[in-house]
Amino acid sequence: MIFFKTILFISGTVFFFLTGCTMGMNPSAQAAGQQSNQNPVQRKPQADRDNSYYYYTEAQLQRIKGNLDKSSILLEKAIQKDPESVYLQRELASLYLEQKNEDKALSAIKSILGKYPDDVDSLIILGRIYHGRKNIDEARKAYERILAMDPARENIFLALGEIYFEAGDLANASRVYSLLINRFPRSYAGHFYLGKIYVQQEDFDRAEAKFKQTLEIEPGLEEPMFEMINLYQRQNKAGLIENIYLDILKVSPDDIRALMGLGLFYSNQNQKDKAQAVFNRLGTKNSTDQAVIKNLLQSYIEPGNFRDAVIIFEGMMTAVKPSQEMNYLAGVAYEGIKDRDKAIAQFKQIPPSAKFFSRAVAQVVFLYQEDGKLTEAIDFIQYAIREVPDNPDFHLFLATFLEEKGEMEKALESVHRGLKIDPSHDQLHFRLGVIYDKMGRKDDSIKAMREVLRIDPENPHALNYIGYTYAELGQNLDEAEQLIKKALTYKPDDGHITDSLGWVYYKKGLYDKALEYLEKASKLVPDDPTILEHLGDTYLKLGLHNEALEHYRNALLKKEKEKTEIQKKIQEIEKKGF
Repeated sequence: MIFFKTILFISGTVFFFLTGCTMGMNPSAQAAGQQSNQNPVQRKPQADRDNSYYYYTEAQLQRIKGNLDKSSILLEKAIQKDPESVYLQRELASLYLEQKNEDKALSAIKSILGKYPDDVDSLIILGRIYHGRKNIDEARKAYERILAMDPARENIFLALGEIYFEAGDLANASRVYSLLINRFPRSYAGHFYLGKIYVQQEDFDRAEAKFKQTLEIEPGLEEPMFEMINLYQRQNKAGLIENIYLDILKVSPDDIRALMGLGLFYSNQNQKDKAQAVFNRLGTKNSTDQAVIKNLLQSYIEPGNFRDAVIIFEGMMTAVKPSQEMNYLAGVAYEGIKDRDKAIAQFKQIPPSAKFFSRAVAQVVFLYQEDGKLTEAIDFIQYAIREVPDNPDFHLFLATFLEEKGEMEKALESVHRGLKIDPSHDQLHFRLGVIYDKMGRKDDSIKAMREVLRIDPENPHALNYIGYTYAELGQNLDEAEQLIKKALTYKPDDGHITDSLGWVYYKKGLYDKALEYLEKASKLVPDDPTILEHLGDTYLKLGLHNEALEHYRNALLKKEKEKTEIQKKIQEIEKKGF
């Protein structure tokens, strides 16, 4: 993020200045210096409206107004009147891009390049399309070709260097940025990225020199300063780090990123008073500026720097009463460092009227679940339901935990209360099916799962649930096979769904085919006791007793309850002398 000045190379963005794609400019001027067959539009007398210039002008007016569809129709008419105009064709391709119709844009540009393969402006658009589509190899080829023909294109150097840098090809990135600054010695972007390359190569002296050179050219840029801070952190140069933060704050006293960094720096240096003074500023600023929380989220929580986020939050909270956003994100940060008690305490600070309340409830109850505290989870969900009784998700949570406790009738009641609030809640219908299944009500379970599919026909879990239930019952095996195959089209690498298909083939007596899918399932979900037992059953049917015994024993080790059936299978094989 740049606070002082706009910079073209930060955040992976490259801005293209396409001479053939600028709206509202005189087309004759645009064509200056190009081949005669590229002179796009010949001005005709104003009274004659059936000519390319008229349609082009009208197209540009519509484009300015935002009427892109009308503009493209008018440009197409202009091209019909002047089919040899490369400029008009480029304008149309550019307009297609503006309409986010990359296929048409690509087709138009390829048509131009088929006739004029060295048209640089068309190659720029081609590279831009490929770059946007993440077709990096083709974008690279286009940019390399452009620079071979016209090395005065500064932004193409930047685009090409970005491709190599992001791909980790530091040799080619260095080559491109070196060529850039040889031609444009005051390209701060070129010096900056060479500095970043030197950091990755651990050539810290040259990196520092390049960042300083960047700042000599553009003294107001923050990014080189922060890169130097990172560099000095790697070299344990604490004094220099503090000086750079203070330099940034001299120019911009309320710079959030610098304040957070300086506060952490002081905290890590055990300069607690200085750290707290900085965090007090941040806490006070947070009461009027939402950018503080946004910056915390982007800079520390999203990248997973939870420890640093916790230090900042704790410092800020001593200065001001936390906001709802701060409580929620502090909870996320504490959860990230595995301090569940503090995470729960923060989430519980969020009142029922807050927009984060539903998410906070979910966080609390599942943290309780991870600790095996089902009673506490249920108590908190019931509190949430009393405060916000019309939230169907809360009834879903309650049903889930009651089911886990084995209180099926109460779980059933909770699901039905949720469905009264939202009859089309697919997850509540799914949970209803699961509860019915555990209660032995197979027909009701299948009916509930079919309701899930009525709401969401592509739900792979409902498809699999019905298919597997039929397999277990030995019923409707052809339909079961089709349902599970459909589920696999949505989740082809799901080991449990793969196991279901193998089990259907087992039930059909197709043991070789069953083995194929069950072995694949075991690779996808190693050590699953059900899959291991299914494999044991299949090996037994194939007469491979030793393999069956091995898988039964492994399943017994992994299974936490209901072990009697597997033990009987093992004993039967051992009686036969295996």
